[in-house]
Amino acid sequence: MQAFEVEIDQDYIPLNDLLKITGVVDSGGAGKALVATGVVQVDGQQELRKTCKIRPGQCVLVDEAVEIRVVAAGASE
Repeated sequence: MQAFEVEIDQDYIPLNDLLKITGVVDSGGAGKALVATGVVQVDGQQELRKTCKIRPGQCVLVDEAVEIRVVAAGASE
């Protein structure tokens, strides 16, 4: 399983943008399409909202192959 830790300096990041910046998909549109297939989970629950607000402390799992943990900027130091 691939694992990423993404630092954000805002309150949240839209799910489709998170998938794009980690390289899981090539574009925000591809991220929206991936979420629509039902293979994305946020904190263990299936997520179908393409622009769901992902906040620090949350974990995104894509098809049980990619795990993305979101942390607040400066929290991983």
